[in-house]
Amino acid sequence: MAKSIKTDYLTKVQKPGDFDQFWNEVLSEAANIPLNPSIHPDPLRSDNDVEVFQVFYDSIDHVRIAGWYCLPLKRPKKLPAILLLPGYQSDPQIPKEWAKLGYAALSVAPRGKLRSNRQFNPGYPGLLTYGIIDRNVYSYRGFYVDTWRSVDYLISREEVDQNRIGVTGSSQGGGLTITTAAMRQEIKVAAAGAPYLCGLIDSIELTDTYPYQEINDYIASNPDRFDLIKENLAYFDGINFADKINCPIIVNIGLRDNVCPPETGFALFHSIGSTRKNLYPYAGHGHDAGRHKHNNIIVDFFNKELNP
Repeated sequence: MAKSIKTDYLTKVQKPGDFDQFWNEVLSEAANIPLNPSIHPDPLRSDNDVEVFQVFYDSIDHVRIAGWYCLPLKRPKKLPAILLLPGYQSDPQIPKEWAKLGYAALSVAPRGKLRSNRQFNPGYPGLLTYGIIDRNVYSYRGFYVDTWRSVDYLISREEVDQNRIGVTGSSQGGGLTITTAAMRQEIKVAAAGAPYLCGLIDSIELTDTYPYQEINDYIASNPDRFDLIKENLAYFDGINFADKINCPIIVNIGLRDNVCPPETGFALFHSIGSTRKNLYPYAGHGHDAGRHKHNNIIVDFFNKELNP
């Protein structure tokens, strides 16, 4: 393990006193918006093993969200489900491999992603700093809700066993895994890789790479707004959500990650409330966080927890 990495790193993130009130109000607003789910077969992308569908649902602000949904062609009446959450720049992939393993697999495209950007499109870069001084309009307010509402989509499906839903993702997907597992108790197991959006105010000091550098660029042009930025980001920092997680969870980080600093990964892990948590730090690995070694661990973990 690299000696320069502090495994007991003390984060500068502070939880606002009205953190729960803010998010409860957001969730209450979202709950008043009908889901309006729809599903459309995609025969060109389907094959002899997996059925592929394009799905849509409504989120907060009445933004229409898209996703890819895959089902094994031969399946029992009820399936465990996997929710897959995307990275910052990448668009969601079609999750056929998870369907081949026997899961109902939903890969969601929150607002701003290619298939969900008709009503909201800040661009990349741009998402991280859109509305950054006001928590009521900040991009991740809606972005988080979009991912949480995807749980409602899975629950609406008759083939999904509501008691066997897991969530996973890496980088931004890892950060979204943290917030989703925290805010949706229907999540029974989670695997977060190289979690982005965790230790935001720490990361802009620990690294000068993008996407976090977007914040530094914004501060350089608006130095008088630093306190507002720091105050606002605290409402969206995964570390402040982590104590709400009570399901089994694994986290993997790369000890040479210059995108999501490993110090923030350790700080996040220590903040997770679940008593069933494991951290996998990969020496010599950067932002991939040992993905090729770790993928089988994730599959085995989900199989154990969701297919007892």
